[in-house]
Amino acid sequence: MDSTSTLVFDAKDQVLGRLASHVASTLLVTRREGNPKKVIIINAENAIVTGSKDRVLADYDQKYKLNHPRKGPFFPRMPDMILKRTVRGMLPYQKKSSGRQAFKDLRVMIGTPSNLVGEDLPEGHEWGDTTKIDRPLPDSFVRLGDISKHLGAKTSRWSDA
Repeated sequence: MDSTSTLVFDAKDQVLGRLASHVASTLLVTRREGNPKKVIIINAENAIVTGSKDRVLADYDQKYKLNHPRKGPFFPRMPDMILKRTVRGMLPYQKKSSGRQAFKDLRVMIGTPSNLVGEDLPEGHEWGDTTKIDRPLPDSFVRLGDISKHLGAKTSRWSDA
């Protein structure tokens, strides 16, 4: 297991908060054990946020419009950056250098890069364990890509339309 330095998580049909907290704890635990691992999250646009569509979109609208558009604080519109910001919120990013270092080990991607397609991963990569956070799809949810589209992000990076 020492040869593996990168864990890959697929965000497709994963609840955003559960995935983010699992990744944050993985980053902190591996760093604390002295064997820090990089984490890559793919398919960020397919992560889900539970709740009714109207309520979820209203919540993200409120976050996005919270403060001044030029002075900040800024809230991201792209799905990969929303997921990355969610993980950052679960790390001790402001208070400890371990949180900042763990955050540097995180990469979030829209779609699946060509080298990570299929079950066979490149040397030094392995799939992250999501058995604790796997759940069936809830009755009402919104995909992160739809939230980004509602916030005004350009959807050409993740949709064929």
